[in-house]
Amino acid sequence: MARISQEELLTRLEKGKPIPAVLLLGEETYLRDKCREQLIVRFVPEAARTWAVSRYSADRGETQAALDQAQTMAMLSPLQVVFLEDAEAMEKLGEKNRDEAVAQLGAYLEDPAPFTVLVVEATSLDQRMKLGKLLAEKALVVECGLGENANERQATAVALARAIGKEQGVEFEKGAAEDLAEFVAADLMRLKTEIDKLATYAAEKKVIARADVGALVISEKTTTVWELADLLASRQPKKALEFLDRLLRDGEEPLQMLGAMAWMYRKLIEASEVKGIANGYQAARALGMRPEQAELALQNARKISKPRLLAGLHALRDADDRLKGGGAEPRTVMEFLVTELTAQPNVANAAVR
Repeated sequence: MARISQEELLTRLEKGKPIPAVLLLGEETYLRDKCREQLIVRFVPEAARTWAVSRYSADRGETQAALDQAQTMAMLSPLQVVFLEDAEAMEKLGEKNRDEAVAQLGAYLEDPAPFTVLVVEATSLDQRMKLGKLLAEKALVVECGLGENANERQATAVALARAIGKEQGVEFEKGAAEDLAEFVAADLMRLKTEIDKLATYAAEKKVIARADVGALVISEKTTTVWELADLLASRQPKKALEFLDRLLRDGEEPLQMLGAMAWMYRKLIEASEVKGIANGYQAARALGMRPEQAELALQNARKISKPRLLAGLHALRDADDRLKGGGAEPRTVMEFLVTELTAQPNVANAAVR
């Protein structure tokens, strides 16, 4: 079948014909969420969604359960949507189990239930393997990624920023959507979050200005402090100070770095409270972050205790006050902060007192 974009899926759905099988392929969580939303809204009445929308995961070994559900009529709805997530997990099975899973899926796709839209999801698939070939042939493939070309990623993010803004009832001043896409490095989940914040800030004027973006959005460049998280978690002051020096020499602004670090600490606290997450892509959805950052958040949240994270937020607020007070040299403030965040417990306690 054809390969189409998320925008083209909406056009296809508006034609009204059910689609027996869809493959959502790509790692952009925001695009996949939009596709899910479009499919559910188009095919399942709101009152019936409790019964006629179901989710399964190949990573949890639920492929056959998903296919069984696909062949069972849902209550109170002429159509149902069945999601089978993490399909790439099938490629990692042993040869016998992999062939069996692909055969089960292939048998269903040869004679799909007329009352079901089966939605298979995968971040990536090897098109040389049977699973990738089967889905490319039998399913409508929807690209849920921005591609590898940086200019194309940027252009797509700008277009989506304007579309999301329109949904929120706001417009972008010339250059503002471009600045926002660059600041978030075309991270669509964060793009949506930032537009929500900017739309609230714009309020009645209904226009997001470039100055608003500059004032409210922390550049993705500063979120390289995620690399700092592991050094803080493992209490490596020398390496952490070297990392800080590199950021400052590269032109990063201390106040923006503090904002990024405070955001990082809040996300680490959120990650410490997340349960039942198996991989970075599920974490990305739960935390509203890019998958690679969400994976880092999960890893480092396990290394830093909740009291230490809360104490870190307190230290960040103190550093922010000192910087905004104007009496201290910014580099000194930042070096003291990093030393405090990487200190051993007895030293940290002394610093707090």
